[in-house]
Amino acid sequence: MNSQGTPVVIYHNARCSKSRSACEIVASRGIEATIVEYLKTPPTRAELRALLQKLGMKPEEIVRRGEDVFKEHYAGKTLDDEQWLDALLTHPILIERPIVVRGDKAVIGRPPEKVLDLLENEG
Repeated sequence: MNSQGTPVVIYHNARCSKSRSACEIVASRGIEATIVEYLKTPPTRAELRALLQKLGMKPEEIVRRGEDVFKEHYAGKTLDDEQWLDALLTHPILIERPIVVRGDKAVIGRPPEKVLDLLENEG
């Protein structure tokens, strides 16, 4: 059970070792997190906006530039925030992972140890 009160949500890709590590770190703290496999159930535009606000980031800052779809469709292009949102919604594989959310804050778990800051600094 989550003894710390505020629910934890992890936007997770099971094929990603960093994402799996972040889940393990959360579980090792005795926190029961809600796992969202975002490739199977991608966030809506509103959910993505809320995530970005909690991260304190712009859409372009959470784009995975190493993905083939980025290289094929977006490399070298200048897009505004709405266009990047469109890209992330069209190709959720481009969303950096894992994203761990607690309350009104979120972190990208790269390296996975960044999750500890979020877990240890509630409030």
